[in-house]
Amino acid sequence: MFKIFKRLTKKEMVEILISVVFVCIEVWANLKVPDYMSKVTTLLSTKGTTVAQVMEPGWKMIGFSLLSFLSAVLVGFIAARVAASFTTRLRGDIFDQIMDYSDAEIKRFSIPSLLTRTTNDLTQLQNLITMGLQVVTMGPIMAVWALTKIWDKSSEWTLSLGIAAVIVIILLTVLLGVAFPRQSKVQVLTDKLNAVTREILTGIRVVRAYNAEDYQDEKYSQANDNMTRLNLFVYRLMAFLNPVMTLVSSGLTLAVYWIGGYLINNVHLPSQPTTTDPARLQAYAQALKTATENRISVFSDMVVFSSYGMQVILGFMMMALVFMILPRALVSARRINEVLALKTSVVFPEKTQATGDGQVGEVEFHDVSFRYAKESADVIEHVSFKAKAGQTIAFIGSTGSGKSTLISLLPRFYDPTGGGIKLDGIKIKDYAEEDLNAKVGYIPQKPVLYSGTIRSNLTFGQSAQSPLSDQALWEALELAQAKEFVESKEAGLDTEVAQGGTNFSGGQRQRLAIARALARRPEVLIFDDSFSALDYKTDKQLRHDLAQQTAKTTKLIVAQRISTIMDADHILVLDKGVVVGQGTHDELLKTNAVYQEIAYSQLSQEELENGN
Repeated sequence: MFKIFKRLTKKEMVEILISVVFVCIEVWANLKVPDYMSKVTTLLSTKGTTVAQVMEPGWKMIGFSLLSFLSAVLVGFIAARVAASFTTRLRGDIFDQIMDYSDAEIKRFSIPSLLTRTTNDLTQLQNLITMGLQVVTMGPIMAVWALTKIWDKSSEWTLSLGIAAVIVIILLTVLLGVAFPRQSKVQVLTDKLNAVTREILTGIRVVRAYNAEDYQDEKYSQANDNMTRLNLFVYRLMAFLNPVMTLVSSGLTLAVYWIGGYLINNVHLPSQPTTTDPARLQAYAQALKTATENRISVFSDMVVFSSYGMQVILGFMMMALVFMILPRALVSARRINEVLALKTSVVFPEKTQATGDGQVGEVEFHDVSFRYAKESADVIEHVSFKAKAGQTIAFIGSTGSGKSTLISLLPRFYDPTGGGIKLDGIKIKDYAEEDLNAKVGYIPQKPVLYSGTIRSNLTFGQSAQSPLSDQALWEALELAQAKEFVESKEAGLDTEVAQGGTNFSGGQRQRLAIARALARRPEVLIFDDSFSALDYKTDKQLRHDLAQQTAKTTKLIVAQRISTIMDADHILVLDKGVVVGQGTHDELLKTNAVYQEIAYSQLSQEELENGN
């Protein structure tokens, strides 16, 4: 918690100090009211007191009450301002940190967990700051200050207050001991609930297609019930707090007045003398006056002690409110610190550190190996190949053979654990992030479109070709075989795109994703099984046009279809992360058993020999 509060700015620290000052003013004003209440009580008990005499301390009571009110308003305003400012900046820091993460760090936390940490966890922290500045500081100050006011009033009253305070402390200790460990699990269960919800909503079509609603309902209900049971246990436990506090405060009031009545009764009034002796009568009058004044003083002290005693209990109650949200806030702070403390494993220099040898579009993998964790086995082992500018390099293999992982190393989604990769003769680790991304165009297996328009998706981000003209966009769409269906839309390039591109078919989304990469005119194009959603005719035409119009662009293609890679200049066959064959289509078809097995499972011998 202290680690995360170190991120407070000087301005926020000053605002917190100002709020503490106003809290002290508020407490001071609240504690001045009983003093004047004592004076009013004394005046009302004194014979011959006028209204003007009562109104003088009365107006002061009103003044201090207003001062307390204004101080409370200012403290609330400052607390809300600090909490909003701090969490807004912290949310930005978390987002920036996540944006710098490689895929390895994203997978370490999981997307649902990162969403929870960016939203719900920050809300818990904001609630703690808002309530803490108003309550945490006020509770101890009020309790201690009130105690100093009444400590010497009466040993009996002080004892009753001490007993009440001990009961409250025991209650808080028990509640914290039982509830605190369980409160810390709430955020973890929130992660689980978000993950299940996201999984169900993302695959809702599959759920309906397989009549799996009941299964998913049970899965969601289990996660929901686990979280509900935990919250019910904690809040039922906390529900005892309010009635017990009320019982303690009411019991303290009763004890104060019972002891007060006992003390008042102990102040004996003198017996009226039967003699008419003036001296005796004068002594009686004086004794009666003294006894009456003592009784009035005890009564006044009783009213004041009762008021101050309530302030002490109120201080403990305020601290108890914080303890209700403190456990979750501590867990949230730890989870946020985990995100902020974890540095990305892929670090880019601010500027490109070297100059190339003039070979634009040349890609070289030298003895590259990769594993996801230090303790795990290699998923890519000693892969080497070289692609010259304009060449098409294809990768094929069974599912899980490491094709997508291999090509994801070039744009540095991960860094290889062995060997090295060069682009244009420069190690990719020496490239600034923007420079590397400007040279490499990436089309993922699952097309990603963002809410907006076709134009905003095609001009997405920055590149060496930015800004892109409409002519460049239409050329990219035509090359990606997407021009026809975009032209058929009434708004053309300004056609709305729903979140995830759900208002387009899978093939249309794929072609738009390809057009987005082509519009940037990168030196290297990476197709991560990007033709899988296209029909054979579109696939063939797109490959033909790419060969004709992007002759100088190096293309790295991951594919499952043999027909997609038959014309590639060089093909790498992978099996369990190991290259088991390299060469052209004809060479591999003659010599490589793995390639032959894949090829003959898809096409006939005649189609393979004549080309598809």
